[in-house]
Amino acid sequence: MKIDLTETTSSKINKALVQGRRAVGTPAIGMVLTLVIVTDEENAYDALKAANDASREHPSRTLVVIKRVSRSPRDRAKARLDAEVRVGTDAGTGETVILRLYGDVIDHAQSVVLPLLLPDAPVVVWWAVNAPAAPAQDPLGALAQRRVTDAYAAEQPIHELSTRAETYTPGDTDLSWTRITPWRSMLAAALDQAPCTVTSAEVEGEEFNPSCELLAMWLADRLNVPVTRKVSGGPGLTAVRMESSIGAIVLDRPDGSLATLCMRGQPDRAVALKRRDTSELLAEELRRLDPDEIYARALKFGVDRLGHGNGEQPAAEEVAADGSGPAKPAAKKAAKKAAAK
Repeated sequence: MKIDLTETTSSKINKALVQGRRAVGTPAIGMVLTLVIVTDEENAYDALKAANDASREHPSRTLVVIKRVSRSPRDRAKARLDAEVRVGTDAGTGETVILRLYGDVIDHAQSVVLPLLLPDAPVVVWWAVNAPAAPAQDPLGALAQRRVTDAYAAEQPIHELSTRAETYTPGDTDLSWTRITPWRSMLAAALDQAPCTVTSAEVEGEEFNPSCELLAMWLADRLNVPVTRKVSGGPGLTAVRMESSIGAIVLDRPDGSLATLCMRGQPDRAVALKRRDTSELLAEELRRLDPDEIYARALKFGVDRLGHGNGEQPAAEEVAADGSGPAKPAAKKAAKKAAAK
């Protein structure tokens, strides 16, 4: 069921939600959270589709905030709110309200959203595009327990990671981090199967892919070894190679779907490691509302501390393990020797 409201208010939207629930016989008590999606008109369809698919696992009230750009000074001075209320089969397993903001109301989106939040339910805000530099300080972000961004959608994805590190607040997360969950699981499982000492690592993937940088920073932080970032043609992440006391451990995924895990003394194994849809990534993030401390540590490790195959940036081994400053010459020499093996 769809209900269109023009030049409306939050109070009228709430009444329309009640009317829609009564018409289709859908109770509100089964919804577990409020998901606020901040996007533009161009990306609204894809973002809403991903949210509807994720609602099968997390029934929620979805509020889509679209800030419309007015063409004339007169239109920009006029505040207006249009809404589309969807319940029943048109809204997945929850409720959906599409909010289109015009004029001065664009700067006060939180005043529109606040009366529409589910009472006593957690709030998650997802910026599908154009995320603010400091999500926790954004008026909409301040309403949420969890704030989801996507560095891959930014114009400068790698620079975006540095901005995220500077403004990180517990509760922040990024879909670029969620994309590497299967990789982190496989690499951790490989090291559990064959206890060894890792001396260096290399992460290979397409250029300007923040997930590749995050995986490299995670390895460098957790293993305390030099990690080199190598560029490939993609798609996405293509390979991780770790040099260890038992030989090389390689997880290679050249086609974006099926990977091969190679370890000395064991047969090569095929591993399903497909690239996941946005709906799957969003559903994973909605499973937890507590701060992701591992993401915070990886993010704050710093992109500039990674080694790069083109030599344009300082290598990770040229930085002390504790991050206090340049490594000692002996440590540099040992790290370079280990990386060359």
